[in-house]
Amino acid sequence: MYKLVLAFALLASPALATGLKIEVAGEANGTVTVALYDDVAPNHVARIIRLAREGAYDGVVFHRVIDGFMAQTGDVEFGRLEGGNMARAGQGGSDLPDLKAEFSDIPFERGVIGMARARDPDSANSQFFIMFAPAPHLNGQYTVVGRVTDGMEVVDAIKRGRGRGGAVLGRPDVMTRVTVTE
Repeated sequence: MYKLVLAFALLASPALATGLKIEVAGEANGTVTVALYDDVAPNHVARIIRLAREGAYDGVVFHRVIDGFMAQTGDVEFGRLEGGNMARAGQGGSDLPDLKAEFSDIPFERGVIGMARARDPDSANSQFFIMFAPAPHLNGQYTVVGRVTDGMEVVDAIKRGRGRGGAVLGRPDVMTRVTVTE
């Protein structure tokens, strides 16, 4: 019976084909392993993979971190620890065009990763966030791209924001290296 339940659970969950290994440094130190949902949000996942393979996420900070909610990163334009503009971190993206929303019925629970965007649902580009806790108000409003499979204790240790909108003051934690896993 256990094997049957496990088989149904695997069939009901998104396919996991690729992932990320995110090395984090700062108040949090360690590795976060991510499973990406290629079948749920293929265009968003392809963008993340492309940027990671190009090294665009290396050295990018967690610029917006709200305790009990989420940690946001991925501003490859302004969010670099070295050579970035921390006053503008969170306002940038890649040189690639924004992506059309790929909403799903996957709920925003602890460990889920979603794409950040502006008010326009079709404005996601490079930024993403990792959930500390469930946030049902995001369900169906933001694109889910994956889930943390290991290293949630590292996510939990990321320096919290104390500024306006969860902005991290002082030296934020950083993704030192982001690599694609198969």
